[in-house]
Amino acid sequence: MSGSIRLRLLRWVIPPVLLMNLLAGALAYMLAPPPLREVVLRTLVLLEIVFALGCVGLVWFSVSNGLRPLSRLRAELNAREGDDLAPIAAVEVPYELEPVVSAFNGLLAKVGEGAQARQDFLANVAHQLRTPLAGLKTQLEWLGARHTEPDTAKSVGLMLSATERMIRQTNQLLALARAEPHHFEKTRLEPLALDALVADAVQSFVDQARLKNIDIGFDLAPVTVIGDRFLLRDLIDNLIDNAIRYTPPHGAVTVSVRPKLLIVEDNGPGIPLARREQVFNRYVRLDDKTHGSGLGLAIVRDIAVVHGARLTISDPPGGQGALFTVKFA
Repeated sequence: MSGSIRLRLLRWVIPPVLLMNLLAGALAYMLAPPPLREVVLRTLVLLEIVFALGCVGLVWFSVSNGLRPLSRLRAELNAREGDDLAPIAAVEVPYELEPVVSAFNGLLAKVGEGAQARQDFLANVAHQLRTPLAGLKTQLEWLGARHTEPDTAKSVGLMLSATERMIRQTNQLLALARAEPHHFEKTRLEPLALDALVADAVQSFVDQARLKNIDIGFDLAPVTVIGDRFLLRDLIDNLIDNAIRYTPPHGAVTVSVRPKLLIVEDNGPGIPLARREQVFNRYVRLDDKTHGSGLGLAIVRDIAVVHGARLTISDPPGGQGALFTVKFA
């Protein structure tokens, strides 16, 4: 409490005021006729107590009322999302707080510039890596097709697997950069056939599912949504890829499209209720046995947010696995 503004003001204001009142009371006591001095003393003591309490209440009320704009500013900042770097509106800010708000806005601008620079760098690096990595994969596939000796085939297979992981992580970094609110271009929004996007995406995962003997299927109703084609494809790809990765061999993954809904269901180990919010954070993985960067679901969340969609995790009707639902506005 030693740092309280109210107590500091009370310590600074009340003692001098009380001292002045005591001096004035002592003077009045001395000037009063002797028969009235006792009455004057009782009156002065009562007035001193009332005056002291009034001063305390006035100081407390004035400081509390003066600090109210700071409380509103704190509440506004606490209510913001972590990536909301918009300047603080200074319309209803008292004159005394304008320098504080200006300093905050300057800091937010610097943080925003730094975040923008990092995202630009991330997007540029990921974009520049895609072409050489695709060429490297093609050359490794060509090499593997022409050299089938066991040792050579094993080495080529390991290099191809590492290259594919690098390509996937590069694509995820690019998707993550594109899904940032600062990079999201609303001019690219257009009516899209969600069922057609999903059908095309599922086909690209057939081979990956076949390697694990996973039955991948889809149940698609014609649905049109307003969105960014590339980002929604990234969202669909990451949801399907995540389901396949965490579903054990001989499992099943089903992708469904309903009016305003995209649903991806698997019968894998599921996600504990306590961790269902945590898995949408970057670099969070449920276990160390499955390869991945921990970015897939973070990308899905960011893309859902910029599209005004709601992303939830629940238990499938059968109780085994995980059910991801994206509800579009």
